[in-house]
Amino acid sequence: MSMTRTLLVTGSSGLIGSEVVDLLAPDFARVLGLDNNMRAEFFGPQGDTRWRQAELTSRFRHFRHVELDIRDRAGVLAFVERERPTHVVHAAAQPSHDLAAKRAFDDFDTNAVGTLNLLEAVRQHAPEAVFVYLSTNKVYGDGPNRLPLVEGEFRYDYTGADWSGIRESFPIDQCLHSLFGASKVAGDVMVQEYGRYFGIRSCCLRGGCLTGPGHSGVELHGFLSYLVKCHVHGASYRVFGYKGKQVRDNIHAQDVALFVRAFFDAPRVGEVYNLGGGRDNSVSILEAFGKLRELSGREQEWEYVPENRVGDHICYISDLSKMKRHYPGWTITKPLDTVFEEIYRGWSDRLRA
Repeated sequence: MSMTRTLLVTGSSGLIGSEVVDLLAPDFARVLGLDNNMRAEFFGPQGDTRWRQAELTSRFRHFRHVELDIRDRAGVLAFVERERPTHVVHAAAQPSHDLAAKRAFDDFDTNAVGTLNLLEAVRQHAPEAVFVYLSTNKVYGDGPNRLPLVEGEFRYDYTGADWSGIRESFPIDQCLHSLFGASKVAGDVMVQEYGRYFGIRSCCLRGGCLTGPGHSGVELHGFLSYLVKCHVHGASYRVFGYKGKQVRDNIHAQDVALFVRAFFDAPRVGEVYNLGGGRDNSVSILEAFGKLRELSGREQEWEYVPENRVGDHICYISDLSKMKRHYPGWTITKPLDTVFEEIYRGWSDRLRA
């Protein structure tokens, strides 16, 4: 078996997949990007990611794009058998709560069955590979909403505002997930099982709001990117429930990719990490409007829909202490203001192009 350092990234044209390729491509002799632009199928032309595929193909001579659907079991098995990757980042997914309720089979077949297809292919044909799975904080369902919260002028927060946030020990069952959350739970637990049962060096990254200028944000997925896009285009933004005071911790895709590199350098078996921006990078929708006003000098147009999205978090902040304990060399390098500035500049440049 060839031991050439080979990186396989599924969802390679998406936000995280493309950032992983961007940052880690120089570390590998070969880079394989598996993507079939299902985001355009799921979200329409605004979700199209072919532009990122073209960028990666032109930037890296040793990057090869592969048009393959992870639901194609025979295709995935044959591909992994042929290519024998040494490192895998599984970022392909159906990422929307709302869409999952309308396309239940597509959601589960992509998020759960697609993950199983890839894991089994790795077990059979590349068992020494290191496997990183982009999970989600939605595996916790709406359980975090049971935590005691205090309502401020612009945000909700945990009682005792210095509390560092949700830890990996937080329960994932006996709550409302949405079908998307349930399908991601299935993939998450399966990745852990292939680690503990078969010894695959693996981890689940339970992402909060993963964002950055490379995000093709749409209303059904990509809160911060889509909000900034609306602002740049002068479009109205719809707020679903919680008075616009719902809080998310935002992490730049580059910091996600940096953690992937740290895990590759010192892999563990069947681990779970809550991957977000932490308290310092947390922001409510109302606070986000204020940050955009500072950047552009304009107010954001918005309308309020009283009913919140099913299973939506009121306040979610990731506790990063386990990540930092296991990988003390990793930290957040992109503070919240920088994240806003980069996304704002990215959408502004695209509008002018």
